[in-house]
Amino acid sequence: MGTWDSGPFDNDSAADWCGHLDDADPADRLGIVRQALAVVADHTGYLDDRLGVRAIAAAAVIVSQRPGAEPLTSPYAPDFLLEGESLVVPEDIAALAVRALDRVVGEDSEWRELWEDTGDAADALAVVGDLRTALAAAP
Repeated sequence: MGTWDSGPFDNDSAADWCGHLDDADPADRLGIVRQALAVVADHTGYLDDRLGVRAIAAAAVIVSQRPGAEPLTSPYAPDFLLEGESLVVPEDIAALAVRALDRVVGEDSEWRELWEDTGDAADALAVVGDLRTALAAAP
């Protein structure tokens, strides 16, 4: 996997997932986001990095749709969001995203291990922490 920075979209797997989300029928997009989160939130055993980075990207998409949120600016984010479209996100999905993020940074997570191996884990953990804080805040 290619990773070029610690942002939620700054790796090949997240960028590919965003492309898939962008290409999907608008009616299917929320389901794709929910699935990326549920797979990770409910995962037992060792969590593959690809699943983790997709959940982080999905959480970033949700955060971007909350009232008062900063618009996405990463060129790797879904184009439909960069172009001003939106995604209607029900409030219950925020709790699912928090569970998924907790799983990504927890034990038995390849994402966490890979970042710890680089010595740059603090930046990546801060990105996930900021997403978690935004999701846990009242809308």
